[in-house]
Amino acid sequence: MDAITALLTRRSVRHFEPRPIPEADVQLLLRAAMHAPSAHNEQPWHFVVLTERSLIEAVPTFHETAGPLCQASLGILVLGEPGLQVRPGRWMQDCAVATQNILLAAHALGYGACWLSFYPQENRVLGMRSLLKLPETIEPFALVAVGHRVDPLPEVDRFKPERVRYNRWEPAV
Repeated sequence: MDAITALLTRRSVRHFEPRPIPEADVQLLLRAAMHAPSAHNEQPWHFVVLTERSLIEAVPTFHETAGPLCQASLGILVLGEPGLQVRPGRWMQDCAVATQNILLAAHALGYGACWLSFYPQENRVLGMRSLLKLPETIEPFALVAVGHRVDPLPEVDRFKPERVRYNRWEPAV
């Protein structure tokens, strides 16, 4: 799948078939995440791959919209380490781009995926920190549920020309 097709057809998938994902594909998803751009190439991220069912099924106890994770083959937790930044304040943007790369790579490989946000919701952050025994220096940013989608979702054109302006804030064309 070419990059433009992946960008225009990727959708959040919340229903999965219970089949494993080959380790080679998991490594490719992580490689894609780590090839994301980051401010000053600081790469302030870490990743935890969740495959243990007891951990996966615990997440909805503190994340109210994490139900899709329980059907997914695995979850990839994107974590930020603010201490790795030379210029503070950008780790969230860097982790967002890494998360998007996971979503696009999963789609390009034929999997479904769904972004489950954590940061800055304190109950979610604290819940994940407790569940995985994360150090205080590490911030859970997002969890991507990845699996074999049950049904393909219809394509949707989300382009809204009324939200585009050129050079100045003037009425859209």
